[in-house]
This record gives sequence, structure tokens and C-alpha cells, in this order.
Amino acid sequence: MAWGNQTFNSGFILLGIFNYSPTHIFLFSLVLGIFTVAFMGNTAMILFIYLDTQLHTPMYFLLSQLSLMDLMLVCTTVPKMAFNYMSGSKSISLAGCGAQIFFYVSLLGAECFLLATMAYDRYVAICHPLRYSVLMNQKIYCVMVVSSWTIGFLDGIIVIAVALSFPYCGAREIPHFFCDVPALLTLSCTTTLLFERLMFICCIIMLLFPVAVIIVSYVHVIVAVIHMGSGEGRQKAFATCSSHLMVVGMYYGAAMFIYMRPVSDRSPTQDKMVSAFYTILTPMLNPLIYSLRNKEVSRAFMKMLGKSKSGEQIA
Repeated sequence: MAWGNQTFNSGFILLGIFNYSPTHIFLFSLVLGIFTVAFMGNTAMILFIYLDTQLHTPMYFLLSQLSLMDLMLVCTTVPKMAFNYMSGSKSISLAGCGAQIFFYVSLLGAECFLLATMAYDRYVAICHPLRYSVLMNQKIYCVMVVSSWTIGFLDGIIVIAVALSFPYCGAREIPHFFCDVPALLTLSCTTTLLFERLMFICCIIMLLFPVAVIIVSYVHVIVAVIHMGSGEGRQKAFATCSSHLMVVGMYYGAAMFIYMRPVSDRSPTQDKMVSAFYTILTPMLNPLIYSLRNKEVSRAFMKMLGKSKSGEQIA
């Protein structure tokens, strides 16, 4: 029982990803810059879609939810990492570790199903344009979004409940820059093989099932685009779909690399690098990809910029 009490009365040590060498100080500054761009970019995307009535469509509503998830994801890991690095402290409380696990797992799960929903939306828009308003009405896409969030939160509750039920002992040093479950399991005093198998099954459901939906949707989309008579329509469809496929490839590729390998085959350095890619870099790239390749979002940005300049001139 003593080791059980130890788990709940102590925190953990996050070993982090940077030291204080000049190179790592530069890399840390770069991460802060990426975080700032990700924070501002996703916040701006949400505001553009909310304020511009012409963007009040299913596709942009789904995009605003993706930006919200990315915003929450990057805020789950980077601020604590930055605070620990600048303060010299590496500790994290049990409650803080649990909160990171819950939000991190929940947001990853929710984003998996949201990306599948976005693929289905493009499939309906391109393959069944005349029935789009029926197949993707407000009730349907709201149910899809709520379901994505709900599945993600349920996944987060299950994972945190099981992960924090294990006794942790020894130095309690997590070889990561945040409380990631695979890294945390290496500190367990007891075997975690059953939980690892459960996580693998969850990954099949949370990753491979949405990937299958995305692949099937885009196979139909590509066939439909190839047979389009209008060159302009084909170009617009390819621009929209290629943006989504770029996001899907970055997100699912990194997530599968992290969560569909056994703990025994993991390298802490590799895990930290890949985790940094899809928890820090991908949230920054998503709004850039969608805004630079989307005329409607660019128009909304220029419209808001124009209003801001007009207001300054009047003032």
C-alpha cells in the first residue's frame, strides 16, 4: 500500500527536450516563435469564421473546430514546458500530469474523428453537390462534431483513469517534455502489458477507422474530380482536398508512429522529436495551409484588415 500512496502524494520530473547550450537556447526560442504563430493563427482562423457570415458553412464550421482543437492542444504542452525551462524547475504535480494526459489524449482522439468528418464533408460536396444541403445540414454536422468531442473525452477519461492507477516509483523522471502516456508507463513498478494492448486496440479504433473513412472518401472524390468538365471546378476541388490531405498525412503519420509501437521498441529521443512535430509544429501549419490555399479565408482576412485600417483612419 505504501507504493500506492507514493503515486498519489508525489509529482513527476519532466526531463524536457532542451538543455542550456547556445544551440538549444536557439531551438527553444524557435519553439516559442512557433507556439506564438500557432496561437495567433488558430485564434485568427476561429475569429474569421465566426465574424464573416459568408464562412458560415459546414466546411468552415468544421475548420473552426479543428483550429479550436489545435489551439487547445498546443496550449496543453508548450506553456508548461516553457515555464519549466525558464524557471529551471522540472517538476510537475500529479494533478498537472493528469490534466496534460486528459486534454492531450482527448484532443488527439477528437481530432482523429473530426478529420474523418471533414473528409466526408468534401466527399458529399464534390460527389453529391445537389444533395449537400440535405446530407450535411446543420443538425447532421453538429451531431458529427459533438460526437467527435465526446469520443475524444471518453478516450481521455479511460486512459487517465487506467494510467494513474499504476504505482510509479524510482526517480519518477519522465523522459519527455510533457506527461505522455507511453513515456509515463516506463516508470511503472508493475507490468503494463495489458494496458499497452488496450492502448493498441484503442489506436486501431481511434486512428485506423477514421483513416479508412478518409481513404474511401477521397478515392471517390479523386474519381469525381477527374471526371469534372469544368477546369476551374477541378482546380478548386483539388486545392481544397489537397490542403486537407496534407493535414491528414502529417497528423496521422506522426500519431501512428508514436502510439502503434510497443513500449519496448521506443526511443525517448525519437518520441520527443515526433511529439514536438505534431503537438507544436502541426498546429502552426494547419491555419497556414488552409489560409494560404483557400481564397475564401484569404478574402475574410483582407476584409477584416481593411475594416481595421478604415477604423484607424476614422479615429
